[in-house]
Amino acid sequence: MPAAAEASGGGILDPCVRTWSSSTAPASPARSGSPQLPLLAGRATVGLVDLPGHGRLVDEAFTLARCVEVIDEAVDAAPAGAPVVLVGHSLGGFVAMAYAAERGPRLDGLVLAGCSATPTGPGAAVYRGVAALTERIGPERMTRVNNRVLRRLYPAELIEPVIADGYYFTPTPAAWRAVMDECHPAMLRGLACPVLVLNGQWDQFRLGVRSVLRVLPDARVATVPAASHLANLDQPEAFAEAVLGFAEDV
Repeated sequence: MPAAAEASGGGILDPCVRTWSSSTAPASPARSGSPQLPLLAGRATVGLVDLPGHGRLVDEAFTLARCVEVIDEAVDAAPAGAPVVLVGHSLGGFVAMAYAAERGPRLDGLVLAGCSATPTGPGAAVYRGVAALTERIGPERMTRVNNRVLRRLYPAELIEPVIADGYYFTPTPAAWRAVMDECHPAMLRGLACPVLVLNGQWDQFRLGVRSVLRVLPDARVATVPAASHLANLDQPEAFAEAVLGFAEDV
């Protein structure tokens, strides 16, 4: 199991969910502090994936090619015979697109969370802004600012485990440049596995859902009520139920 955790609740259960997250704030590995893990326990086998520049791969340079390799290792580690559903949020969602475009036949399902906005033209403004801010003030200061903001937004029992696990701003400029250069919904044309497009109600990234549906007209769309881009923190139960409901259907 790559990068550290499995929640199987008394045996190997279908489906097998491989998940990672890297948001604009925070940019985090998928680690044990995620509020989704206790909610998934007993209903899915969960594998957590660190992308290059994050977690156990903190010393590796971020490239989409290396991301595909890392995710491939995670898929290889899935229990034999279990449907594999890949879940990516924000940066992780765009990485999921890149993986599915290259290795789609290996997947039984794909969840694209918080990554519906096409990262080109006007839609790239958010990505450029995050990368520029990180370069201007540096990863350490970004981390301090991020900690203050998260502590104001979320109760300590929810956010302190996330902060303790850490998040990684150093790879942010390179990662978002790669996303802007290479990731777009059109790369998923012809993808055969079921897809869930999942966004928070108030997530600015939700604006591109129609562009995803033009490429994947059969994709399911779900909205987490009263949630921002960090829907997995704003409404952990609703986010987990959306993922599980989809995964149990594939």
